[in-house]
Amino acid sequence: MEKLVLEGGIPLKGTIRVSGAKNSAVALIPATILASSPVVLEGLPRISDVQTLCDLLEEIGGTVNYDNEKIIIDPSKMIGMPLPNGKVKKLRASYYLMGAMLGRFKQAVIGLPGGCYLGPRPIDQHIKGFEALGAKVTNEQGAIYLRADELKGARIYLDVVSVGATINIMLAAVLAKGRTVIENAAKEPEIVDVATLLTSMGAKIKGAGTDVIRIDGVEQLNGCSHTIIPDRIEAGTYAILAASTVEEGKQVIVDNVIPHHLESLIAKMREMGVQVETNDEQLIVTGTNRELKAVDIKTLVYPGFATDLQQPFTVLLTKANGTSVVTDTIYGARFKHIDELNRMNGIIKVEGSTAIVTGPTKLQGGRVKASDLRAGAALVIAGLIAEGKTELTGLEHVDRGYEGLVDKLTGLGANVWRVPLTEKELEQLKNA
Repeated sequence: MEKLVLEGGIPLKGTIRVSGAKNSAVALIPATILASSPVVLEGLPRISDVQTLCDLLEEIGGTVNYDNEKIIIDPSKMIGMPLPNGKVKKLRASYYLMGAMLGRFKQAVIGLPGGCYLGPRPIDQHIKGFEALGAKVTNEQGAIYLRADELKGARIYLDVVSVGATINIMLAAVLAKGRTVIENAAKEPEIVDVATLLTSMGAKIKGAGTDVIRIDGVEQLNGCSHTIIPDRIEAGTYAILAASTVEEGKQVIVDNVIPHHLESLIAKMREMGVQVETNDEQLIVTGTNRELKAVDIKTLVYPGFATDLQQPFTVLLTKANGTSVVTDTIYGARFKHIDELNRMNGIIKVEGSTAIVTGPTKLQGGRVKASDLRAGAALVIAGLIAEGKTELTGLEHVDRGYEGLVDKLTGLGANVWRVPLTEKELEQLKNA
């Protein structure tokens, strides 16, 4: 295991390039199960979640080959074997294997998914959709068993807007007989990305990106080539990092971005006084001498302010003058980074699903631990703006979502490096 050491207080400038979208990749890879011939995915991020899912496809008989920026997946010899334990427990998005395997094999056995713990995240809407399509779903010894003689299209209303359930029902429905209608569907760009792949494979899907998705089942899906969209959460993280670290008159350019996907973040940054401009594929953050103003944010489903950017944005708010209120309506328990920020001299109080940030404060470097993926991203930003050095452990969380982080940050002029943990540090973490 390693830790990340960050030297704070160094102004950053230059260009940082965004990788392919993690939240698309973890659905696109399972979607290839539905094809009858090889699928080429281009631009996938080289992160641990992608590797775990590719390993899982190989476990069920798939072939995965890497060709520079492309991954070629041949699903033709896959079998519907059970995956009750092991790697499926490493990441939340392993639940997409349920919809894909149910769609192709009419059966699946998948262990309950893992990933970052952000409070209760039930999969009841997924199960509701599978049952509406004709599957019998049971929970047996910690694994979900799905069985169906055949799948038939149905009208499914989601009680809560859920990205995971929307995608999973899409995966199960594309080979079902008849029409499936998903109402109150999620609208995230990653859903559109998955629908684009499935359509290229031969699926008939209309309405992706709206709250009503219509799917007419087809007999077979074929291989194709698909290029993933840029990661809007990574892009937003780096835009926040830029606003936190760029000096007056200098710029940080965040490249390979779809600005439309980040409108809620850009609006809040401008409200704070951050100078941010956009063009077709870039965000440009320019340092000014303006004092940052406190703002309130509330996380909402897309196109609202993303819950995945709440934790990094909270760090930026420590530099703002006044009191900011951060409310997370998606994951009310997503404040595990606050204790770490307060250890770094932050003045932040958590009340239920709300964090109250008092600023500006000068953060101080120290030893901190990432409890989840986006908390890790937040603490990286905190380490870059703090006085002195910060040592960040829990990098296994950060590695799940940020490709080549050290190289990207050093490319902006940051002084960051990874070092192995000592035996004493490992023992301390084990007993923490």
